[in-house]
Order: sequence, then C-alpha cells, then structure tokens
Amino acid sequence: MEVATMLMRTDPFRDLDRLTQQVFGTSARPAAMPMDAWRESDEFYVELDLPGIDPESLDLDIERNVVTVKASRAQLDPDRSMIAAERTRGVFSRQLFLGENLDTDAIRADYRDGVLRLVIPVAEKAKPRKIEIIHHNSNHQAINA
Repeated sequence: MEVATMLMRTDPFRDLDRLTQQVFGTSARPAAMPMDAWRESDEFYVELDLPGIDPESLDLDIERNVVTVKASRAQLDPDRSMIAAERTRGVFSRQLFLGENLDTDAIRADYRDGVLRLVIPVAEKAKPRKIEIIHHNSNHQAINA
C-alpha cells in the first residue's frame, strides 16, 4: 500500500512563482538547490545539490511540517580578474512542505560530495497494518415451547 502524500502540493500560482525564482533567482535568493525526492520502503529521501558549499554554512530547520534548507557560497574576491563567473553566489534557501504522514522528529541529514541528503521515515500511523478481526462463536440453542 503506497502512502499517498509525501510532499504536499501548494496552490499553482505559488508553484509558478517558486519555479520562476528557481530558474531566474532573485538578488536575495539566487537560483540553486535542484532536488530529487523518492520513497524506498518506509523512508522518504530528498537530495539537494549544493556543490562547493562549506558544510558549516548549511542550516536545516523544521517548523511544523515545513523543512527549510539554507546554505551559502562565499562571494568572489573583488581583486580577482574573472574570465567567467557563472556559479551563483550568496545565500540559498529552499522550503519543503512535508505531508502529515512523515515522522519529522526522526529526520536524518548527511552532506557528502556536494549533495545534502535528508532521510525522513514514514510515520507509524501512516504505515499499512493488519487489523485483527474478532470471531464470535454463535452457539444458538433451540428453545422448546
């Protein structure tokens, strides 16, 4: 049995605004943090690409069912004469809206080779389970009248 909702969808206008910010970025939030998400067994995985990020700059917060990932990449040395400067600099931020069926108290995070991996277990209440059926013996007795 598949758990229906892992990441919750929001209204389409907000999704369009978020997509525009991810593609073009803003001065406060440069375009960054492409993400993959999938489920394996009783765990939900999210991987965010953050190459060249100092692990000390990573910040992961959760409030209710919203996970916020923040990271920063240092600005370029102004004395450096750049030939190309295509990598986005500054502070990156992304929010993930999680469904109620995930155990947000047990999130694990690992940053390796430029990829931040979150592992979020499915909540016990959302896992399929068997329900015991109680059988009653029906001992009917005939009544003589």
